[in-house]
Amino acid sequence: MFNAKMIHINFHVTDLEASLEFYQKALGLKEFRRNAPAHGEYILVYLRSEGEFELELTWNRDKVGKYELGDNETHLAFRVDDFDAAHALHKEMNCISYENIKMGLYFITDPDNHWLEILPIRK
Repeated sequence: MFNAKMIHINFHVTDLEASLEFYQKALGLKEFRRNAPAHGEYILVYLRSEGEFELELTWNRDKVGKYELGDNETHLAFRVDDFDAAHALHKEMNCISYENIKMGLYFITDPDNHWLEILPIRK
């Protein structure tokens, strides 16, 4: 048997610059590497925080309109070291889409409506 290690998840985006700005401001993710072929058909940008797991943003030149996300049940989760500060920032950014106070979590949405779950570090 072998071990598999998760390395990235991919989100397609319609406005790469707006998405990069959002992920930097909302979650502190920074561009780690980029693949932009000369033909310009697409651009792949890999973002990281701490660790090795990456968020890959894919921009396609010929895409018109928003991506269809269905019921939007798929999401990416983040643990934050200062839950109250993160919540205040996301409230200021007006990107909180759902809160579950009983469970101690909330979701934000990126410019393309991808859901991102925000959780405190468990003690």
